[in-house]
Amino acid sequence: MLIRISKSSSIYSKRYELNIMGKDRIIRKVAKGFFITGTDTGVGKTLITATLIKAIGILGLKACGMKPIETGCLKEGDVLVPSDGMFIKTIARMEETIRQVTPYCFESPLAPMPASEIERISINFEKIRNAYTYLAKIYDAIVVEGIGGLLVPIKKDYFVLDLARDFGLPLIVVSRPGLGTLNHTMLTVNYAIKEGLDVAGIIINYNHPPKETLAEDTNPDIMKQISPVPLIGIVPYLKDLEISTIERAVVKNLDLETIKRYL
Repeated sequence: MLIRISKSSSIYSKRYELNIMGKDRIIRKVAKGFFITGTDTGVGKTLITATLIKAIGILGLKACGMKPIETGCLKEGDVLVPSDGMFIKTIARMEETIRQVTPYCFESPLAPMPASEIERISINFEKIRNAYTYLAKIYDAIVVEGIGGLLVPIKKDYFVLDLARDFGLPLIVVSRPGLGTLNHTMLTVNYAIKEGLDVAGIIINYNHPPKETLAEDTNPDIMKQISPVPLIGIVPYLKDLEISTIERAVVKNLDLETIKRYL
């Protein structure tokens, strides 16, 4: 049985009305691609963003990546450097500036809402839209990485879920391989569907060496049985993140036909 959340609940409030009325939509779909979210932080969304970029390239399209907001950035001199954004830029061999890939960088390792409040930097969605539409003129497809999970707050009444909706791209959910992932994954997938998002599928990612547990062995098959969307693939733990290693992982472990249907 799925959990039902009333639309009078506090997590809907103004944002629900704004999105329904169309007044808060910041981005019109101008490119193909995917929006990558996770069941939690640290599940490996950035690596899966990279694998999707490579998968789209293998399918014959010119693809790039984008992480609109990144927190926990390190300073080099007076400049904040988004490590995830830099990795995406490198893997996609993008010549654009890092600010086209990651328009907003915050030093605080927090959700965007508290990070922006602490650092007194307001998130202007026009800036995100401008970067996206600029990239869409150059590339056939854009893989957009979210931050954390769907209910991570960007502003008081605006969540990652809303950002995904506003991009209008099909959603891919990145999940962990171990115990607990069935619950976390189904909560994310079913909530996204309930909110009207187009969920393309799930990718299980090993962001650590396999522990060879019974849960790791059985979760993929159970997920296929209970999930309303397909399991696109299982990405194994990669000992290095060279482009050639990622490309081999794509060919061996991802369902390219499912990915192709959305392009």
